[in-house]
Amino acid sequence: MNYDLIKNVLDLVEDFEEENKGNKNFEDNVEGFKKWMVKSFQGGFAQEEPDWEGKDKGRSPESVINTLIVHMNRYARTYSKSAIYDSEFSTQEDFIYLINLKAFGAMTKMDLIKKNVQEKPAGMQIINRLIKQGWVDQKDSKEDKRSKIININKKGLTALDQQMDKIRKATEIVTGDLTHFEKLELIRLLNKLNDFHLPIYNKNIDPSELLEKVKGINMN
Repeated sequence: MNYDLIKNVLDLVEDFEEENKGNKNFEDNVEGFKKWMVKSFQGGFAQEEPDWEGKDKGRSPESVINTLIVHMNRYARTYSKSAIYDSEFSTQEDFIYLINLKAFGAMTKMDLIKKNVQEKPAGMQIINRLIKQGWVDQKDSKEDKRSKIININKKGLTALDQQMDKIRKATEIVTGDLTHFEKLELIRLLNKLNDFHLPIYNKNIDPSELLEKVKGINMN
């Protein structure tokens, strides 16, 4: 039996009941649930253009999106600081690096830094902290002797496990009161943005040329 599927269906039913509680747009039965599903997937709940600060003065959607992304990053960092408060972790990047090593296994230092979309100097500082804490082991790469392979060890797993409850709580809070469908839609949109920006980022274009070169890319 696929218990994950059952849980997902129950989550959808919970979202349906919560959204239908106040407005009663749908019948409280299977037929109502199916109609709600269809309308949700078609984006039927978000047809009206949203309002935003400065819209009446010509502020663009792009400006709002950039500002909100920056704000969300700051909110997330605030919750992350709380999650690692009074622990051995220095920053949220420390446990994110460990989580990536746990999830994807051993990799070179540069692969780990690239996976976290960071500059080499900042990434190396994080990795050196993890090594100093004794949370990761490193060895020479068989393919490239100039590279080091790092792997999370037992001590690192223990440190991560001790904070995981708080880390999970922080990640849940960041998504706020979004419904299940809204979370899926946000994932879709953020993945689309990530797929656009990551190849550009990986080219390491000089800052003096970056905007001009990206300008020629089709953004629609």
